Amino acid sequence: MSILDSLRPRPGLRVLVTAGAGGIGAAIARAFHEAGSRVHVCDIDRSALDRMTAETPGITGSMADASAAADVDLVFDDVQGALGGLDVLVSNAGIAGPTGPIEAIDGPDWERTIAVNLHSQYYFARRAVPLLKHSSAGPCLISMGSVAGRLGYAFRTPYASSKWAIVGMMKSLAIELGPHGIRVNAILPGTVDGDRMRAVIAARADAVGIGVDAMREQYLSRISLRRMVEPDDVAALALFLCSPAARNLTGQAVSVDGNLEYL
Repeated sequence: MSILDSLRPRPGLRVLVTAGAGGIGAAIARAFHEAGSRVHVCDIDRSALDRMTAETPGITGSMADASAAADVDLVFDDVQGALGGLDVLVSNAGIAGPTGPIEAIDGPDWERTIAVNLHSQYYFARRAVPLLKHSSAGPCLISMGSVAGRLGYAFRTPYASSKWAIVGMMKSLAIELGPHGIRVNAILPGTVDGDRMRAVIAARADAVGIGVDAMREQYLSRISLRRMVEPDDVAALALFLCSPAARNLTGQAVSVDGNLEYL
C-alpha cells in the first residue's frame, strides 16, 4: 500500500454515525459514504433523517434519542440488519446545553446536557464494542468532544463538564480496548460555523449583555487563524483517524480549531 493509499479509509468499512443527519454528523456520514464505506446514521430529527437518506442513497438510518438506552438498543438492531456488523463508531450526538451563570442553571437543563452529551457515549460504546471486537478492518471508535473539553468555558459549565468527561472516557477506553486492536480517539472541534454556533453566540451575547456581532468578533479574535471551522474539516479528520495511516494513533484528543487560544 502506498502512502497516499494509506491516507484513505479502507473501502467497505461499516460505519455508524450518531446524530448523523445534520451538521457535523451529516458531513462525516457523507464523507465516509463517498470514501466507499457502508454508513448507517441515527438522529432524533425525523425530517433531517428522511432528507439525509433520500439525498444520499445507500446511507441507512434510524430514528433515536441517543440519550435513551432503549432507543440505542433499537439502533443496533437496525445496524445488524443494515450492515451485518460494525467497524467504526462515530459517537457524535450532543447538544449545546444552557448558557448562563451557574446559579441560574436549573437541574433539568444540567441533567439533559449530561444525558445527551455523555450518557449517549456510554450507551453506544457498550453496544458497539462487542461488534468492534469482531472486526478485522482496523476497528475505530471516535468520540466527538469539543475544544471545551480542554479549556474552561465560562457560562457554559454543563457543556464543558460533559466534554471533559468524554476525553476521560476516551482515554480509558483506548487503554482497555488497545489489546483488542481497537483504536479510540476524540475529535475536539473548535468554533464550527453553522446554525448551532450562531445560536450559541446569540445566547452568550445575551448572557454578558453585548451585541451579537460584537460577540462573534470576540469568538473570532480568540482563534489564531481568525476563521471558524467548517463541518468538512471535522469530517476530514474523522476519515484520517480511521485510515491505515493513523494505525498507531489511539488515546488522542485531536483539536481541529484553527488554534483556539481561549474560550
